[in-house]
Amino acid sequence: MKAFLVLSSAAAVLAQNACPPSDCSKAPLSSNKVCDRTLSPTERAAALVAAMTRDEKIVNLVSKSPGVARLGLNCYNWWSEALHGVAGAPGIDFNGDFAKATSFPMPVLMAAAFDDDLIFKIASIIGQEARAFGNNGKSGLDYWTPNVNPYRDPRWGRGSETPGEDIARINGYTEAYVRAMEGNKTQRQIIATCKHYAGNDLEALADGTDRHNFNAKITPQELAEYYMPPFRICARDLNVGSFMCAYNAVNGVPSCGSKYLLQTILREHWNWTSHNNYITSDCEGVADLFRGHRFSPSLAAATADAFNAGMDNSCEYSGGSSDIRGAVTQGLLTEATMNRALTRQYEGLVRAGYFDASAAEYYSLGKQHVNTKEAQQLALQSVVDSVVLLKNDGALPVKPNAKLAMIGFWADDTTKLRGGYSGPPPYLVSPVSAAKTLGLSINAVNGTTDAAVTAAQQSDVILYFGGLDTSSAAEGRDRTSLAWPSAQITFINRLAALGKPLVIIQMGDQVDNTPLLTNKAVSSILWASWPGMEGGTGLMQLITGKKSPAGRLPVTQYPASYSSVPMTDMNLRPSGPSNPGRTYMWYPNPVQAFGYGLHYTSFAPSVGSFSSTLAIGSLTTGCKERYVDKCPLPSLPVGVKNTGNATSDYVLLAFVSSTDAGPAPHPIKTLATYGRLRDIKGGDTAEASLKWTLGNLARHDAKGNMVLYPGTYTLRIDEPTLATYNFTLTGEPLVLDEWPQQK
Repeated sequence: MKAFLVLSSAAAVLAQNACPPSDCSKAPLSSNKVCDRTLSPTERAAALVAAMTRDEKIVNLVSKSPGVARLGLNCYNWWSEALHGVAGAPGIDFNGDFAKATSFPMPVLMAAAFDDDLIFKIASIIGQEARAFGNNGKSGLDYWTPNVNPYRDPRWGRGSETPGEDIARINGYTEAYVRAMEGNKTQRQIIATCKHYAGNDLEALADGTDRHNFNAKITPQELAEYYMPPFRICARDLNVGSFMCAYNAVNGVPSCGSKYLLQTILREHWNWTSHNNYITSDCEGVADLFRGHRFSPSLAAATADAFNAGMDNSCEYSGGSSDIRGAVTQGLLTEATMNRALTRQYEGLVRAGYFDASAAEYYSLGKQHVNTKEAQQLALQSVVDSVVLLKNDGALPVKPNAKLAMIGFWADDTTKLRGGYSGPPPYLVSPVSAAKTLGLSINAVNGTTDAAVTAAQQSDVILYFGGLDTSSAAEGRDRTSLAWPSAQITFINRLAALGKPLVIIQMGDQVDNTPLLTNKAVSSILWASWPGMEGGTGLMQLITGKKSPAGRLPVTQYPASYSSVPMTDMNLRPSGPSNPGRTYMWYPNPVQAFGYGLHYTSFAPSVGSFSSTLAIGSLTTGCKERYVDKCPLPSLPVGVKNTGNATSDYVLLAFVSSTDAGPAPHPIKTLATYGRLRDIKGGDTAEASLKWTLGNLARHDAKGNMVLYPGTYTLRIDEPTLATYNFTLTGEPLVLDEWPQQK
């Protein structure tokens, strides 16, 4: 869908789309059984749909549904956004007491903290604010977030919306985010939407291939092991309220018209049926079945194909991207199918207490729950915890009383802090503003002019804020280069020639840092992505040493030459000279690897007492999990000693590798489990007991089956490896999940 970057000037445009909640206390809606709280959610939703005429059903199957005035059912816009805070969307009205919302870092940076408890706290705040908007008629209760597509290719314009490239990390993020957003009560706080299902990670290429016509060719093995697990978490394990099907096709069938994806996998194999949850198309996606993929012979046929496959709502910008009426009048779409779709939609609202007014479990959330002190503190913590230190020769933290040159395009430009899918925050703190608040001595010049060089000459330490912004990569626009912009490298070299400590604060997406890593005159590099409204404050706390960095790269940093690999090649495993492999699991020559990150101190981890031999047949004994892959393994004990002086957090990354377990080729290594230890003082040792499951050790065979294989495994702690431990699984292979085949 399109990215809505809401500014205050745009609020009035969006306000016209706001719809007040339907009121069960007033006639005529009060006479409909949708208002009878003694009935089940399915019965309540079905009663509302049964009261509609055929024409009323037809017009309410789209994202901006007009409602039914005759029944007292108000209009409702199903399209709201909350990627890293309540964000601009057609269904949100930023106005009055709800003109602002807390802005956290982009997901790819939040993921770099490798702390699911932190993600849960952040998503709890976002969900609370989102519900407050909904309770007050400033939004609906449906929020089309999170984006859980794996960040497979570094050029993808929307990669920063995701938790990174690794499945274990995405799964942990997804579980924490969805649980917190939807809440822990009987009713949902908001209805979260896992997107974009499935294989969606390409925007537009120079040859005319784009997300609206791209056919993602994915083997069953890699579909099951890489592209689908985050959606399995959403559906099977979390029973998330909604899914969004993607623009692209998967193996020849458009996602929104694929019974294999929407029915066989999602609703049948993953049992996503207990709440009768709904699927929306990506916006204008129904038309792609006809216009982009040429899968359906007409728009009416495309509309019927999508609804018949299991889609329930057509997201549309302004209408015309589906032909529901034509599909019905031509006999392609039955009233029974419309009833099914509408019942699913309205059952979602029933389960969120939409019709219950003051009796709803989350009714009390209001303006006092938006932009709280807790939210502001968490926005700051999320920056501090997530920023990654990629190089440091001792220039960081800067010495007290040092005069700092703060230069570059990002130094004092608050518009570059938020990233995509953002709403208007209550404030935005640039690095320069934060430095002034801290009382630091600075020479600040926003840009790369001669004045900036002069400022650098007159300072003790140079802080250069640069990198990429949303003009380089965003929705609808992939990158073509992985290199630093040449003009910025030229300017950095000019600064380096001054012979002063030079700290690069790299914003935006990952680029090839080789020119900076090999340049001895470049002292330090911090990666800060899009850090949100407290970005400047968090960065200056790290730069001055008030806080210590402990974030880790959630993506591989590739060399610039990787841009020759075709984006359309979905294979992760190496597949000839054109594809040397994707992600840290299969690509052997990163500039800086997934999981890499430095500290202001040093750490020495060690694996504690753990069995060197495990019998596969005994690992499920006593397990009460419905799904075998969720059966726990014995906890992994790890001790971590801070061998330096600075107090610091430490991210524990436990990878596994094997050269004999399961079919070849074998991945280089795979992240099995992770955790974050906090505030370890110099000389102290902290202990962790990492949780993991059979699924964390399993691999997938050629058919996509999840299998736990016997063999010798090596645990590798940290990146690069600081400790190892070998253990063996004995017995016969155990199939944990049998993958349905596409017919």
